[in-house]
Amino acid sequence: MSEQPPYLRIADELRRRIAEHVWEPGDRLPSRAQIGQECGVGENVVRRAQELLISQGVLEGRAGSGTYVAEPRQRVRVVRSSAREQSSGSPFRQDMKALRRQSDWESRTDAKVPAPVEIASRLGIAEGELCVRTTYEFLADGKPVQLSTSWEPYAVTGGTLVVLPEGGPHAGAGVVNRMAAIGVTISHAVEQPEPRHATAVEASLLGIQKAALVTHIRRTYYSDEGRPVETADIVVPAAHCEIVYEIPIHR
Repeated sequence: MSEQPPYLRIADELRRRIAEHVWEPGDRLPSRAQIGQECGVGENVVRRAQELLISQGVLEGRAGSGTYVAEPRQRVRVVRSSAREQSSGSPFRQDMKALRRQSDWESRTDAKVPAPVEIASRLGIAEGELCVRTTYEFLADGKPVQLSTSWEPYAVTGGTLVVLPEGGPHAGAGVVNRMAAIGVTISHAVEQPEPRHATAVEASLLGIQKAALVTHIRRTYYSDEGRPVETADIVVPAAHCEIVYEIPIHR
């Protein structure tokens, strides 16, 4: 078997010291030079180890101050389930209520945005066709825990009362219920989750380290006629959220 990379060995050593209360939550770690000297490795190895632990929520970096042991933070459970789409309330609000957390979200909608090539492919439309794009920042106790960018073909909702997802009489009702209000029945959704590193913009919005691990979910809703009517990119920080899929069993 190949030997464990040095940065993983140092990450394990830092975890051990935290578990054994050598460093407590809120404590500032010694400098990278000092840790490297103690462990017999270079500063770059220590940096990689710390970046890994920051992405996992064990440590936190503070600009111009150093690296600290992160305060314990309850991970938010994000439940993905077709059954939860049937209720009139927001699944996110349900998740936060179960955790006794205050939930909220901020959004911005831009109408008649030309579809980029990837979005057009997911929606089954031509590149450049007009869409309604809405960006969301979901908050738990005032702290961001999830980002989402939603695209809906303007040809589907244009001129209706649901053209603005967060405006009008059906504001905030969710894709399934909004589409039902204009006679479009959604039969199913397809989700494709994959891990990746956060972009600089995502890291800034989520309050996490640049390049920290996130789960990127590409979700598309389909009508009962097989037409894609909405697609979204959902970004969840791995250190702060756990994603749970509920699979209904029909007997």
